[in-house]
Amino acid sequence: MENFSIKFWAEADRPREKMLNQGRHSLTDSELLAILLRSGSGSETAVELARKILNSVENDLSKLSRLTVADLSKFKGVGEVKALTIMAALEIGRRRRTSEAIQTLKIGSSQDAAAIFAPELSDLVYEEFWILLLNRANHIISKKMISKGGVTGTVVDPKLIFKQAIECTASGIVLCHNHPSGNKNPSDADISLTRKLKDAGILLDIQVLDHLIIAGNSYFSFADEGRL
Repeated sequence: MENFSIKFWAEADRPREKMLNQGRHSLTDSELLAILLRSGSGSETAVELARKILNSVENDLSKLSRLTVADLSKFKGVGEVKALTIMAALEIGRRRRTSEAIQTLKIGSSQDAAAIFAPELSDLVYEEFWILLLNRANHIISKKMISKGGVTGTVVDPKLIFKQAIECTASGIVLCHNHPSGNKNPSDADISLTRKLKDAGILLDIQVLDHLIIAGNSYFSFADEGRL
């Protein structure tokens, strides 16, 4: 009977030993995922199971991070504990990217803002609306989530946005929400809301500097497109 356990592999081919001997950068995505899985099923190794999971999302780690416990548990050999382990590891990675991006502190372009919002929003299957609050030098004061909605939209209350801005004595705001559909183009509702918030900001002397729409690995910037 063929043995599918990694412990019977040559030591150089085992993911954990490979990481110890050659460093983490030597491992493929499937080998890293196999370390999280720890074991495969009765008919395949952890690496083979990891490859199967990654193939199901076209080897796209962004898509992998969207899978739920139920999605992952459909694979033979993946139970709730393994599914949660995978999701926790991906969440740590997302938070690290967010932490690295926000250390930039100063927003000088839409790319700077997108680097902060993308780790938060690019993988979501529902819409969220966030803001960056900036001082006069465009340094970040705070990042706040305003609302969370469904697949097709989220309700945004302008009063709540400017309440947050006034409480933080912000001079500028960058707006951002995501499109789970992957279509980065603004809807009529997005355009109308942006115009409304910009006009309200003028009255309060709080400038709306940009509105970003995160759509997977790309984004739309109202400022870059001359729509503000």
